[in-house]
Amino acid sequence: MSAALAFGFSSLFGFWNLNFGISAQAAEPARPSALPRFLSAQTNLLTWSADLTQTRQLKTLTQPLVSTGRVWFAAPNKFRWEIGSPAQTIAVRGADEMLVIYPRLKRVERYPIGAQASGQWKDTLALLEAGFPRSHREIEERFRILSLTESNDLHHVALEPRSSSARRMMPQITISFATNDYALRATELQFADGSTMRNEFRNAQENPALDPALFHPEIDPDFKIVEPMKR
Repeated sequence: MSAALAFGFSSLFGFWNLNFGISAQAAEPARPSALPRFLSAQTNLLTWSADLTQTRQLKTLTQPLVSTGRVWFAAPNKFRWEIGSPAQTIAVRGADEMLVIYPRLKRVERYPIGAQASGQWKDTLALLEAGFPRSHREIEERFRILSLTESNDLHHVALEPRSSSARRMMPQITISFATNDYALRATELQFADGSTMRNEFRNAQENPALDPALFHPEIDPDFKIVEPMKR
């Protein structure tokens, strides 16, 4: 998977094999009511924003890559991620496409969504909303629930994509949410090559007023636009 795709898939959603942010003590089984309460907390969530710390663990590197940034979400599926300050990479999902923008390189990668998407890419796109499911049915349609555990005041839900093509890209996703208010705290992607990407959220705001322009970035005319999925 390209760095661009990995960045986009990190979007709001979870994913791992790291012990980053989790105590060395063994996780205990979570209360049976934990997942229903988390789902209930998402019902009235229309917009959301947070600061984030993103940690990428690559098999080819001895030390993880750590970056900070900001994320914005608007129901049902719009998001914007910025990594770096000033932003070095920006991922934006709109109605029919996802853009990954590299301001320093003056480059934009465009990925199709909806009817234009196909194959493995289409199946994997369905995972992008995993961080804010609205019902247990939505989870069951896309994932098998592997485990639900609790440690360090967090519940951890480990999920396996039902789609075989999606599993070839991401074998496992994990979502972590707080035990007190059931708010999203972290997500992690585990990729087929053994690498992981973990996102930890802080200073989260629920239902803030968001400028619609966040999800419709203006692209300077001197930026090069490419469509990797058409290769």
